[in-house]
Amino acid sequence: MESARDESSRILREIAESCKQQQWSVAIRLLTSLPTFSSSAVLYCNRALCYGKLELHKHVIKDCDNALALSPSTLRAYLYKGQALAAMGKQQESTEVWRKGYEVGASQLTDLQLLLQLHSLVTQESDLPQKETITAETVATDISTNTGKTEPDKEHLENGGHSRVATVTDSKEGKLQDTKETSQGQVRRLSVELRLARGISEVNSGKYEKAVDIFTQLIKDDLGSAAALIGRGTAYAFQRKLDLAIADFSKAIDLDPKAIEAWKRRGQARAAVAPSHEAISDLSEALKLDAKSPETLNERGVVYYKLKDYLSAADDLRACVALDSANKYAYNYLGLALTAAGEYVDGLAAHYKALELDSSFKEAWTHLAQSYKELADSAKAMECLRRVLSLDATYIHAYRLMGLLLLSLGDHRGAIKELTIGLEMDSSNKDCHYLRGSCFHAIGNYKDAVKDYDVVVDSEVQPSERTVQSLSFYQREIALYCATRTNAPFNFFNIDDDLEPIFKEAWCKRLSPVALFPSYARQPQLKEPVLARTSKVDDLALTKAKKTLLEAADRLGQLIQYNCPGFLRNARQHRMAGLAAIEIAQRVANYLGVLREAKKVQEMSIVEKEQKPKDETMEEVSHNRGGVCSSSNTFSPPCSCHEEALLNQGLRWRDVYTIAVKWRQISEPCDPVVWVDKLSEREFAAGFGSHTPMLLGQSKIVRYYPNFQRAFGVAKKIILEERQVFNAANKPVDLSDPMQLLAIDSAATCRELYDVVGQDFWIVTPCHSTSTSGKVLDGTRLTLQKLGLNGFDFSIRTPGTPERWAQYDEEMTAAWEEYCRFYWVRSKVPNNPKQMKQLQECILRLSYYWYNFMPLARGTAVVGYVTLLGLFLAADMEVTASIPDSVQVDWEAILSPDLQTFLQSVRPWLLPSLTRDLSWQTLPNVSETFSTLGSVVGVLSSHY
Repeated sequence: MESARDESSRILREIAESCKQQQWSVAIRLLTSLPTFSSSAVLYCNRALCYGKLELHKHVIKDCDNALALSPSTLRAYLYKGQALAAMGKQQESTEVWRKGYEVGASQLTDLQLLLQLHSLVTQESDLPQKETITAETVATDISTNTGKTEPDKEHLENGGHSRVATVTDSKEGKLQDTKETSQGQVRRLSVELRLARGISEVNSGKYEKAVDIFTQLIKDDLGSAAALIGRGTAYAFQRKLDLAIADFSKAIDLDPKAIEAWKRRGQARAAVAPSHEAISDLSEALKLDAKSPETLNERGVVYYKLKDYLSAADDLRACVALDSANKYAYNYLGLALTAAGEYVDGLAAHYKALELDSSFKEAWTHLAQSYKELADSAKAMECLRRVLSLDATYIHAYRLMGLLLLSLGDHRGAIKELTIGLEMDSSNKDCHYLRGSCFHAIGNYKDAVKDYDVVVDSEVQPSERTVQSLSFYQREIALYCATRTNAPFNFFNIDDDLEPIFKEAWCKRLSPVALFPSYARQPQLKEPVLARTSKVDDLALTKAKKTLLEAADRLGQLIQYNCPGFLRNARQHRMAGLAAIEIAQRVANYLGVLREAKKVQEMSIVEKEQKPKDETMEEVSHNRGGVCSSSNTFSPPCSCHEEALLNQGLRWRDVYTIAVKWRQISEPCDPVVWVDKLSEREFAAGFGSHTPMLLGQSKIVRYYPNFQRAFGVAKKIILEERQVFNAANKPVDLSDPMQLLAIDSAATCRELYDVVGQDFWIVTPCHSTSTSGKVLDGTRLTLQKLGLNGFDFSIRTPGTPERWAQYDEEMTAAWEEYCRFYWVRSKVPNNPKQMKQLQECILRLSYYWYNFMPLARGTAVVGYVTLLGLFLAADMEVTASIPDSVQVDWEAILSPDLQTFLQSVRPWLLPSLTRDLSWQTLPNVSETFSTLGSVVGVLSSHY
């Protein structure tokens, strides 16, 4: 028995100490742990007081109701419940509670002080605002200016005495008030509390100027200064007068360094200006004073998220929901933080938990849809967005995401429909205008595309919208360029040669168009006479031949699909790939066929010349120097002009890949798919190239992070072999120290590897030549950079310098010539397995060097695989296998040091799928069937 009393006394002392330190969450936990808690009205009231300090008003009301159920005469329960209702903006209900408490107290006269306070509150009814609260963010109301302090009376805390009130006193000292006050002090305290309460009510009612006046007068009277400063700062914050708010919170902190609300609210205000480490610092100070505050943990977690410190955000938000499992907003942000960090399974679970708490939480449904889109689960993403719109048919963010999803699936017309509905809700939404303009652009409606782009270009934008504005400018110029070439032959479409290098460079880098002026000559604007002469994009009239061609193209094009997270199935891109591959096959087979026949003629001519008498030969020699296809050569059969032109022009490896490049440029015209060597000389010399991150900050990039472990292992292997890296200034950094090498070998994370080197660095992957024995080309650069305090950028960066370009051009030329040679050899013995294998390896050799070359600003991967399909088809071999799950062919090449390693990775699934196919030879000629830019856009924009 004695032991139980000692334990209770110890807990009561800890409660008192927690209240002195304003550690309200700790006090709540300790009060709840008391054995007599559930049977004590006073203990319920004391816990209600602590909940009030944390602004958990619903918990206050619940505890007060429990106290009144145990003891209907507990006046403090009426007082606290009324205060909670008032803080929630329910003024009429609060007054009724206080009136009832006054009536109970008047009939019993158990606590004169509380009775007087209730009477004062009831009589102030006419002065209290009646408007419903608009925010849960309120200022602590139970702050006194009395300077007398003492520890809480233990008997009162435990046994329900009403002679003392356990309320917070002067926050400057953080102690409990001794309630044996003089009559004058009591009246003064009640006056201050009422004035503070009225100011808070004005804040909750949205009457911020009136609240500022009340708090300002309190500050002038030097009454309740810290609380009044916090109240006024809160009113300023709601008015977006954030500098004034921060100044008031700072003054409150100077007066009372332990004022939790001041620290928390200053952190919130600083975060509202811009997420910053200063905001984190303030919220951390608040958590030092109350480590178990779910509100502050939530606030800091959100700021961490906005600072892209996703791991810290997740830690705080997990701690928040552990304390407050009903906080749907914290679960939603936890889902955002986890998915941003690449932890999609846990992120999705957090979003679903938020929806368990509130199935109509549209923001959670929206973020869930976004996560599924990033994972390339379009069906679930669409389902979530439909759910959002069933909850709120005016939610423009859902229409924007719906449009973006449909665009990513290749359904540009469907995207236009959704984006148009969204713009009917908010015609000023720049993202929707930009996306709809992109869709109009893709389907060849250049007039409406330019209109949408112009809306964004001509608007006043926020800093966060400048990139969209810049892209709208560049894409408008591309649309204007295309509009004047709709009726022209498709081969006249050539943005690489026709657009200025400086324009393409700025487009790729998303620079402000201001950088282009005054040197850039803009595309001519669309005018009615021009529009009248420019026919619309061709509607696709399906003949039987076209239908057969499109069926073959759609079937073949699907094979480019990467079956990996993050890669949506885009029907438009599939059709593009199939048509481009078939055109490559037709162009290559035609050229090599003509060249083969020309060589046969040339060989026959030589034989005939040798067999004829010398004088006869001399008489028959033509003086025409037209070459092997010259019609004046009496030893050659007539050669068509088309064949002669084809032979004179030739077909290089770049011509073959350019076919796929042009189709890719048209299929998604807003992607800057351009040849790097066609940029400005300065940029080309500087080594402009692609940047593909696997880890960016703390984000595991969903598409490319699966390659992280292999790439990280390759990086370590190269460092251990070369014993050096290159820093940001391209200077070598020696790493030959044995201890460094051991640390590199054991490094398992970017941080561990970075700590060994001590600075940003890069290394080059090897790419062994097959045209020159012993020669090693520069592959890609594996780069590790530190981002912020806890983030890293681990990526591949492939510079396209002139020297590197010349080396790969030589390698690609050798591989292409080898392909042509084996193509001719195989044509003589088509079923020879050895010749077939040699030809197959020639195609894979071209692909290997293409992927390592990476000569495009964007689109290298798909162009490479489309060309691979076309070259196999040209040799009467059709690829029938889909790319295996988790395999990305370009990464297989990039991370392979030589051709043989690459062959070992792709042979097992690719080569067994090859089938001998001659049916493609009967397909209509792609370049003749879709001969104009308009017809190409039309076939890509038709239904699939």
